[in-house]
Amino acid sequence: MADSSVDIAVVGSLNLDLVVPVPHHPVPGETVLGGDLAEHPGGKGANQAVAAARLGGRVAMVGRVGTDAAGERLRSALAREGVDASRVRATDEAPTGRAMIAVDELTGENSIIVSPGANSVLHPEHVAFEGTLLRDARITLLQQEVLPETVEAAVRLAGGTVLLNPAPARELAESVLHMVDVLVPNREELAVLVGQALPDLHAVADAARTLRGPAAVVVTLGQDGALLCEDGAVLLVPAHPVTPVDTTAAGDAFCGALAVRLAEGEPLHEAVRAANTAAALSTTLPGAQPSLPTRAELDKALAR
Repeated sequence: MADSSVDIAVVGSLNLDLVVPVPHHPVPGETVLGGDLAEHPGGKGANQAVAAARLGGRVAMVGRVGTDAAGERLRSALAREGVDASRVRATDEAPTGRAMIAVDELTGENSIIVSPGANSVLHPEHVAFEGTLLRDARITLLQQEVLPETVEAAVRLAGGTVLLNPAPARELAESVLHMVDVLVPNREELAVLVGQALPDLHAVADAARTLRGPAAVVVTLGQDGALLCEDGAVLLVPAHPVTPVDTTAAGDAFCGALAVRLAEGEPLHEAVRAANTAAALSTTLPGAQPSLPTRAELDKALAR
C-alpha cells in the first residue's frame, strides 16, 4: 500500500444536532417539557472523524452538506479539529442534515431522529472520485447514515482495513459483509443483522460468532463493555466505570478510538480496551463532538 499523509479516511454523515434535555422520553401521544435547546456539530461520520483526530489520527472525511450556514459551520468544526474537510462538499440539492436528540436528564440515555438532508445525496460516483484517498488510507471508517450503495462503493475502493459501524441498523448485503475487516454493531444493530432478538450476552456471543462475512466483530454493550469475536473466539472486554451524563456519540468515540489504535498497529483486543475507555469518557460530558476525549485524557484514564 502506498504511503499516505492520511491514516483514516471517513466516508459518512454530517448533521447539526439539536439537543433537548428531558425529564423522561415521551411515549406516543405525550408532550414533555424539556430544557433549553443546544446546537452541536454532529453526524456519525463527522463525530467519528473528530474522535479519531482528537486521539492523534490523521483523518480526512468524505461527505456532503447543504449550501447553508449549518453546512459551513460543520465544515469549519471539522477543520478546527484538524480533520481534512476538503472533500466535504456543499450541494444545493438538499439542506444540511439535522438530528433531533432528546437526552434523559436522569440516565443520560438518548433518543434520536435524523433528517439526512445532504447526506442522502452523497453518491457512489462522489466516493469513486476520492478513490486514491480510500486506496491509500490505512483505515476506511464507515457508518450507515448515507446511502447503502455509497457505503458499498467505499468498501470496494478501500485499500486498507475496512471498519464498518452498521448504524443506524439495516440489513447488509452478504457481499459487503465479506469485504469488512472489523464490524462494530451495538446489540440492537447485531440483532437486525442476524434477524433475531438477543436477550442476553450468551445470545450476543453466539450471534457474533455465527455472523458470516467480517473478519472480526466487536459488539458495543454500553455499561457491559464490548464483546470481541475473532477467529471463533469470544472475549468480553469490561466497561470503563463512569457516571454517564449524556450517551450521545459514545459509539462514535468507540469507533474513532478503535480506528486510531488499529492504524497505529495495536492488537485488536488492546484497541477494543482503549475504545471502551474513550466511549466511557465521552458519556461524562453533554453533546456529541464536545464530549469526545483527547489523546491525553484517554491515556490518563488507561493508566489508572
